[in-house]
Amino acid sequence: MQNEYEIKKEMCEIGRRVYNRGMVAANDGNFSVKLNDHEFLCTPTGVSKGFMTPEYICKVDENGNVLQANKGFRPSSEIKMHMRVYRERPDVQSVVHAHPLYATTFAIAGIPLTQPIMPEAVIALGCVPIAKYGTPSTMEIPDAIEPYLQHFDAVLLENHGALAYSDSLLSAYHKMESLEFYARLLWQSMQVGGPQELNDEQVQRLYELRRQMGLPGKHPANLCPNAKAGKPSCHSCGGNCGGSSAAAPEGTDADLVASITKKVMEQLGM
Repeated sequence: MQNEYEIKKEMCEIGRRVYNRGMVAANDGNFSVKLNDHEFLCTPTGVSKGFMTPEYICKVDENGNVLQANKGFRPSSEIKMHMRVYRERPDVQSVVHAHPLYATTFAIAGIPLTQPIMPEAVIALGCVPIAKYGTPSTMEIPDAIEPYLQHFDAVLLENHGALAYSDSLLSAYHKMESLEFYARLLWQSMQVGGPQELNDEQVQRLYELRRQMGLPGKHPANLCPNAKAGKPSCHSCGGNCGGSSAAAPEGTDADLVASITKKVMEQLGM
């Protein structure tokens, strides 16, 4: 088992990865690690995550109150969002928030990542919904993400960025990395005529493979409320599985791809 200092060093390494991969700019982003039910390590506010050293890392309690912080450092202002994840998901041990370019583009355009375009994304992420916009550092964001926490392991934050969480810091970071890769592939495939999606049978086989692998976390393969009710799975529900009325998108696949591409381009001023 890692001691606190080793965890702090790992947080600094993940900070460098996030920064060097362009998932954050300047002082953006934050992440945390659960030590126990009452102690959490988190990144500080107002510093570049790419240049942290262990003494930068703060410790807070389950209410976000400071337990330990070196002079000149204070916990991320987004700690409320992290605490909501830990409260609702006892299986989660780490939370990563970043602004990866392609995933955030979809978040700004208001488009959830629901299209099954590659096996790895289906197995690792399922689909990724969008939580409604909330003012950073307020309770608006924790309230916005709560409906999705029981059904997904990653969420886009409308006009803001992305959130991923898992049973370890490295795993949470890998989910963020997979999310960005998925978003980039989806965007690039839109530029050459639209993605060729996996069919329902192929998706269900991947879901079954995931069950057999016994992967940690919560995922549409096991928990999608639509699938449990005999309705289309998350990949065809338009990203509304965490809400009260999930429904399959209307129109053909070609119509859907065309409408998504048009919306993204309008948002980007293209």
